[in-house]
Amino acid sequence: MIRRDRAELPAEVRVARGSRPMVAIVGRPNVGKSTLFNRLVGKHLAIVEDQPGVTRDRHFADAEVRGRAFVLVDTGGFEHDAKDAMLSGVRDQVKLAIAEADLVLFVCDGTVPLTDADHEALKLLRRAGRKVLYIANKADSLARALEATDLYRAGADKVIAVSALHGRGMIELDAALERELPAATAEDTALDENVARVAVVGRPNAGKSSLINKLVGSERLLVTDVAGTTRDAIDTLVTRGDRQYVFVDTAGIRRKRAVSAPVEMTSVMQAIRAMERCDVVVVLIDVTEGLSEQDLRLVSLADERGRGIIVGLNKVDQVSTTVEREAVAAAHRKLSFAPWIPVMKLSAKAGRGTTSLLAMVDRAWDSHGKRIGTGEVNRFFEEVIDRHPPPVHAGRSPRIYYVSQVSTHPPRFAAVVNYPEAIAESYARYVTNQLRERFGFEAVPVRVSFRPKRKREDMAG
Repeated sequence: MIRRDRAELPAEVRVARGSRPMVAIVGRPNVGKSTLFNRLVGKHLAIVEDQPGVTRDRHFADAEVRGRAFVLVDTGGFEHDAKDAMLSGVRDQVKLAIAEADLVLFVCDGTVPLTDADHEALKLLRRAGRKVLYIANKADSLARALEATDLYRAGADKVIAVSALHGRGMIELDAALERELPAATAEDTALDENVARVAVVGRPNAGKSSLINKLVGSERLLVTDVAGTTRDAIDTLVTRGDRQYVFVDTAGIRRKRAVSAPVEMTSVMQAIRAMERCDVVVVLIDVTEGLSEQDLRLVSLADERGRGIIVGLNKVDQVSTTVEREAVAAAHRKLSFAPWIPVMKLSAKAGRGTTSLLAMVDRAWDSHGKRIGTGEVNRFFEEVIDRHPPPVHAGRSPRIYYVSQVSTHPPRFAAVVNYPEAIAESYARYVTNQLRERFGFEAVPVRVSFRPKRKREDMAG
């Protein structure tokens, strides 16, 4: 049973997944987009310098405003009729951000008149028909905020004057974001808990479409030797025995230096959307190229979203056993920050490793939704504490009162402690590893938080 489009999938095999809206920050160089990005995210993630064109590629981060979660996209500066190849590529990034985004934040420098590039960007926005919030940045005082009127003359119905650097006007911007952000969408209604949804992501030409074709058993997807053939995410239902999987093939993601091709920028956003709709993410790597910085970024994005993660080294039929062994060892070294991620040897073309891959998907999917009873968890913790109690920190002896699993997808545990701040990070990692080993959590992140007792709990205890 093979279906192509999500809408065509039978209702009983659609999997309910929420997709956070995407918000793109656009504008010409040096208007403060990266500073605004950092302010909204609450972290210093984007490079900020007082020099035009510092942001060379897009930055993505999860953000939240007044309880509304979204994915924020920082873009390079818009340059109208830029002759420089790099600036022309940045302009293409902006166009694609607008095309993909649910909401656009157009940023200008509120201290100077609008430039030709500003006006051209505004035309682009009007043609795109996207929701737009118009922001006059660098309004460091009330006087400067009152002077930021150029956008009104250009046709904006509402202008928010802010100083991203100093935080001025952010309350008004937060309120506007809360009002304009679309609700998180459940792209797939109805659900069958026996169907795993798997995103296949990676750089172009890693063999993603070939892998899905081999799993399906037919030339289900277009496969060529040209990098970047896949343009949109495609859902494919795969049935093996009594198990069903929905595989999502996504566009390849290029190395950073080659990321100027317009279609590849959209694919990054598509990969993020695909991850949010899936239980398990397979990051496919060409074994001859190895695990790159871009691949590791994809792994981190999947980890942040709490997805099961499998790294597949594809095309092992093209290398010697020695090279294959060295590639696996190198991948494990680069994944040392998440040693629970399995590295699998595959040949999509020859079908090698595909049965093992599906078996690992099964285990990751089972682990993703696994729930452990509170009694069993606490008995386990008693053993762990007896064997290795939390070390004394700053003269305080942490005491764990009880533990419970608070959620699944991914598994999350909460431990009630007298002094949560005294729990060392190394001990938290130890506890997490012990949980993973005891209860068989495979290929999924396991979250453990330590919180203090509430007053009511203190009175009861």
